[in-house]
Amino acid sequence: MPFKTRLCQTYFGRPLRVFLATGQFLAAAHFFVTYFYSWGSACGPSMLPGWEVWGQGAITSHLHRRGKDVRVGDLVKFKIPITQGDAIKRVAGLPGDYVLVHSPESGRDEMIQIPKGHCWVLGDNLPASRDSRLYGPLPMALIDGKVIYQTGSWPWQWSQIKKIRNPLDEE
Repeated sequence: MPFKTRLCQTYFGRPLRVFLATGQFLAAAHFFVTYFYSWGSACGPSMLPGWEVWGQGAITSHLHRRGKDVRVGDLVKFKIPITQGDAIKRVAGLPGDYVLVHSPESGRDEMIQIPKGHCWVLGDNLPASRDSRLYGPLPMALIDGKVIYQTGSWPWQWSQIKKIRNPLDEE
């Protein structure tokens, strides 16, 4: 029996099989994107010059969810605590670290210690970034994962993929 005929009889002749196979595929894809790796677009001037304002993507490792194995200098994707949406910023401090805060709103400098279960995140382009200087220490529970690759504007432009390196790592 030819392959095409066998395929039609196996799946298209049995709607329940098609439905179940589709459900299994979607469940596996959801599991992979939720717990392992995902791709998303990034926009905004806060990470210039390393990231363009529009049209670049990020591959995020969800193995680093809730700040697991995140270090100072890593890029993380997280839920913004004061609005809906996600952001990508660089970790500048971890629990117990001291950071000098110059808040653009208050115009004063203040030294604070990052509390347990929190981190301090900053954009690379400080004048254009809304980050921990605005909303304070970020709870680690809001971290979705660590950004490990930068891509072109669409996931199929794999020729433009670039591994994200921590600038504090020695080469």
